[in-house]
Amino acid sequence: MTQNLDNPVWHSLSETHKKFSIVYEHLKFYRPDHCPFGAFRVHGDMLAEMDEYARLTDNFFIVGKRPSFSNKIVLKNELVCLQMIVENKIDLNFTEVIVRLNDEFNDQLFDLVNLVQPGYFKWKTVMMGDYYGIFQNDTLVAVSGERMKMKHFTEVSAVVTHPLHTGKGYARQLVAFTVNNILDQNKIPYLHVAEKNVPAMALYQTLGFKTRTKISFWNLVKA
Repeated sequence: MTQNLDNPVWHSLSETHKKFSIVYEHLKFYRPDHCPFGAFRVHGDMLAEMDEYARLTDNFFIVGKRPSFSNKIVLKNELVCLQMIVENKIDLNFTEVIVRLNDEFNDQLFDLVNLVQPGYFKWKTVMMGDYYGIFQNDTLVAVSGERMKMKHFTEVSAVVTHPLHTGKGYARQLVAFTVNNILDQNKIPYLHVAEKNVPAMALYQTLGFKTRTKISFWNLVKA
């Protein structure tokens, strides 16, 4: 079962998130207004398919193995991430009020995530799962939520805190809250963190996450 995590985009788009997919013969992509991710299972003649998807968006990622692409597309960079997984609930003293974000907060959620982690969170990413936030003076200052989903696994994502509110333990509480809710759904939480992001990795390790593997996010742009 855990082998599906080796290709999380492919299996999410084949299972729980099938309704968000654009499917070609060799490739599967999220719709670009939901998530800029795609994947393939077996290498094949995917150049024309990649070009077709690139007509929909200027910037996207293939997650997993290095893809083939035509001279109409440029590889901008390879982001190597650790894929981390946790199987037990996190016992934590929650000192902040954590709010499940409804449609009323979509603009604040979009702006905050893109302030801290620009390029990944699209206007319809919020439709992919549940998102939770901490507010100060009616302003959203920290969030965490769910992104890719399979039958047995849900990705923890969008773990961000406004730069003026870091160091207060908000991310720790939000990740723990999100993880516990996923486990309540009888699914296993996992996440991806850039291997150079040592502080984030340390946080996740203290919460019980263990590194499962490394996985590459290949960032592609139109030539």
